Amino acid sequence: MDNRINTASRQVVLDTETTGLNPQEGHRIIEIGCVELMNRRLTGKRFHVYINPDRLCDEGAIEVHGLTNEFLQDKPRFKDIFEDFIAFIRGAELIIHNAPFDIGFIDHELSLLNDEAGTIAGYSSVFDTLAYARKKHPGQRNSLDALCKRYGIDNSHRDLHGALLDAEILADVFLLMTGGQFTLLDEGSSQSEDTEAHAVIKLLSLDRPALTVIRCNEMELAEHQQRLEFIEKTSGNCIWNKKSQD
Repeated sequence: MDNRINTASRQVVLDTETTGLNPQEGHRIIEIGCVELMNRRLTGKRFHVYINPDRLCDEGAIEVHGLTNEFLQDKPRFKDIFEDFIAFIRGAELIIHNAPFDIGFIDHELSLLNDEAGTIAGYSSVFDTLAYARKKHPGQRNSLDALCKRYGIDNSHRDLHGALLDAEILADVFLLMTGGQFTLLDEGSSQSEDTEAHAVIKLLSLDRPALTVIRCNEMELAEHQQRLEFIEKTSGNCIWNKKSQD
């Protein structure tokens, strides 16, 4: 799993719910939820499905996700949704909280299909937000709920775990936790991007009347400073705040 931040690609934030904790004990996936990011922006595209696991859920698991055995009886099986699922995630970087858990279950489901299904590594790379959070916030709680509180994300509607809801919340956490200052022109910029940037530079060099500067009032300045302090607290690297202190 690669925990280097990818800033310009297709990413899929993924979560699962399961019948229990260990696929090696026969536990299965019962829900998959995914949301798509393109260049670190939510696209609105989602993949969400409930799955019949052909076995009973542990009582403890039902208390966590609320998905009953009766509810799952008429749902499709993993083999029925496999192709659509792979089509959605193929080639993307998967963003997962505690990735070994979800990947372990997905790989187990793939192994039950046939030898040619392979493993998730054959379809996508993986970024583990839990591993990243532990490096960024050592010695602190880094559950999804704890990260929501740390980054000011409202998850009050999360009474029970749900794969799609948790994927949507994790997308917000991921974007805030990995947010930072990036150059407008990365080394991998395309020729069209370079040309556009050059055009902007030429435009700025033209003679034109001076721009009108509208000064902020004291209340606006105080709100601005509070926002900078929040960014500094959550990311640890607010360049605007450092500039104002120079």
